[in-house]
Amino acid sequence: MMRFFAIALLALCAVDASAHKPSDSYLVVNVAGDTVRGQWDIALRDLDFAIGLDSNGDSRITWGELRARHTEIAAYALSRITIMLDDVVCTPRVTANLVDEHTDGAYAVMQFEAPCGQTGGVLKLGYSLFADIDPQHKGLLRLEFDGTTRTAIFGPDSSQQRFELTRPDRLTQFVDYAREGVWHIWIGFDHILFLLSLLLPAVLVIVRNQWHAVERFKPAFWDVLKIVTAFTIAHSITLSLAALGVISLPTRLTESAIALSVVLAALNNVFPLFQGRRWMVAFGFGLIHGFGFASVLADLGLPRDALLLALVGFNLGVEAGQLAIVAVFLPVAFALRRTWFYRRVVMIGGSVLICLLASAWLAERAFNLKIMPF
Repeated sequence: MMRFFAIALLALCAVDASAHKPSDSYLVVNVAGDTVRGQWDIALRDLDFAIGLDSNGDSRITWGELRARHTEIAAYALSRITIMLDDVVCTPRVTANLVDEHTDGAYAVMQFEAPCGQTGGVLKLGYSLFADIDPQHKGLLRLEFDGTTRTAIFGPDSSQQRFELTRPDRLTQFVDYAREGVWHIWIGFDHILFLLSLLLPAVLVIVRNQWHAVERFKPAFWDVLKIVTAFTIAHSITLSLAALGVISLPTRLTESAIALSVVLAALNNVFPLFQGRRWMVAFGFGLIHGFGFASVLADLGLPRDALLLALVGFNLGVEAGQLAIVAVFLPVAFALRRTWFYRRVVMIGGSVLICLLASAWLAERAFNLKIMPF
């Protein structure tokens, strides 16, 4: 029965669904003397939406279609970034056009350099890519200078940023990577839905095969604490091992396993098998989610001079992001736990909806399909 239900859900999910990853671009900037060099990875789906790359309308972007629009892509992108070294404007020019595959699809890779004519102590960057069409778009920056690495996030509220070109202190690097950890858990919809699938039953208990409200807040709180702690410990183990190059798994396998973990966690709320042992499920699948987090650090790059500090900061950031979600979810769930609305609509209906969405991700990732609209 459960196997049939899972197969049926996969079939039902072969329709359009909302994307599971927001729009991001990855910008690497290296300052060496009087020259700023960089690499900018921009999702093809975003560029297609902005300037139209799919010339024949077959919903596939070929290398030929992309190559034919390189000049337009460069003009569009470079008009939305400003680079200043001290008070001197540096004009970037494209040096190479490539393509790379990220976990969420293909990206145009634009390498550039910007001669500034003088060295400087302050780098000022302005970023407005897709600001007019997608206010949720973020630019993830990795800044390299004098053998050190810093990170930053560009968005509507942080489109202009200033960087002192000095070696950052340990605290600054720690805060940078902690912020990235918080940001990643908040934009990682698959991670959030996995966590929510485990949290939904925390204010309920099964009696005679039916869900009933828990009587006190304390048992629910300790149940949630065990789940979040187990998930954190597990993903910290594999994130560290993967980021340090000790273990490496194929991205397709990792992303498929993460989607599967969401499906199974949500199904468990409809057909309970692990009631009372959800912390074990959180730990087991948390090991897989750690490899997903590691892909983000690979894009950001770990500072060579502060590997351990960056890893600890990123892990603590992920934990802080999770706790923020729990702090919002648990009191509301506890207040609603006795209502029919929570047990039927939020718990069962929400779990089914999560399962449907995660099944679409699983089919897309495992079989290299295009189910999501973007």
